[in-house]
Amino acid sequence: MTRGPAPFARIGEAKLRAVLADFYDRVFADVMIGFMFAGKDRAHLIEREYELTAKLLGAPGVAYRGLPLRTAHARHTIFGGQFERRLQILKETLADHDVDPEVRRVWLEHTLALRPQITHDRGSECTDPPPKLAIAQPDPPPAPAPTAPIKLGRRPR
Repeated sequence: MTRGPAPFARIGEAKLRAVLADFYDRVFADVMIGFMFAGKDRAHLIEREYELTAKLLGAPGVAYRGLPLRTAHARHTIFGGQFERRLQILKETLADHDVDPEVRRVWLEHTLALRPQITHDRGSECTDPPPKLAIAQPDPPPAPAPTAPIKLGRRPR
């Protein structure tokens, strides 16, 4: 059975670093989760994320030097919605950089698998599409009341 190149070979170091830099720019600026990154060292986070992702994607000679993820995120209260928002930003960043579909698949599956180590609210996963919301429509205006026909003709004097 012949396998294609490792996902890391499909993206390469330079593109992976560019994707991560853009991703963290978006995360830091995001109105929903950006506050969680206030005061954090962006370059440090990008480097740890590079190590984690490059190793995941099969980069030779790369080791993750950060804390275990459960430990690194334990001091933060991260809810499912916040995890989902970060995931959505990652999906958009990967799409905007035209990352190889196989690399995307591996990366996103791994990210989802890490969820229990990161969030504090078990069972908040968004696995089903949201229900269609019924948008309230205003009531139609009432039909005009019937009126007596107007007779045209001479005016009485």
